Amino acid sequence: MTIDKIIVHCSATPEGRDIDAAKIDDWHKGRGWKMIGYHFVVKLDGTIELGRPLDMQGAHTKGHNKNSLGICYIGGCDRHMDAKDTRTDEQKDSLLLLLKTLRKIYPDAKIHGHRDFSPKSCPSFDATEEYSCI
Repeated sequence: MTIDKIIVHCSATPEGRDIDAAKIDDWHKGRGWKMIGYHFVVKLDGTIELGRPLDMQGAHTKGHNKNSLGICYIGGCDRHMDAKDTRTDEQKDSLLLLLKTLRKIYPDAKIHGHRDFSPKSCPSFDATEEYSCI
């Protein structure tokens, strides 16, 4: 599998509500999916959890799953469920570390936000711009 995109998502959950990859896996299975659609999940405390195996096509960005990896950080909404960059400092640090590591493994992959491919706010910040230097 050739990876040419790394796509950053948010879980679209309210600020401060901590969930994990297992919960997202339950949600995605509830939609009839085989398993969690993301390859990685970054929790509020910065813990990076594995989702789908890296050698398995993701299910996170319609039309772009074949050649991409999906990363989801927990949060992305305020208490009214409006889009908000809710990343904790620990999440920011872990996302940066994870993205730098993945770019070493997949040097031709460009980093994007889900909103670059969908009319959504996800991941509630401009990931393409923020991570353009990686």
